[in-house]
Amino acid sequence: MSDILEQAVAELGSKAAGADLGGSAKFAIDGVGAIMLDDNGARIGDEEADVTMTADADTFHSIFTGDLNPTGAFMSGKLTIDGDMGLAMKLASVLA
Repeated sequence: MSDILEQAVAELGSKAAGADLGGSAKFAIDGVGAIMLDDNGARIGDEEADVTMTADADTFHSIFTGDLNPTGAFMSGKLTIDGDMGLAMKLASVLA
């Protein structure tokens, strides 16, 4: 299992703890794997989700640590989103 994925699960899980997402999200990390997030927390997995966000490992690390705003990453093309944009916006506020 990738250290990158394990670290991302920990960072994402602490950011989203207690958030009522009302759906599922997949964070697809290019060349590494995927992380699932729902109301039960974050875990390594690659399942169907309401929204899928795709970026490289550096971009996700910057988002999860608060160094990069998710909306800014999307607007600059570093992050792509497929699916429920409403859930993506909710996640952006949780991660910001």
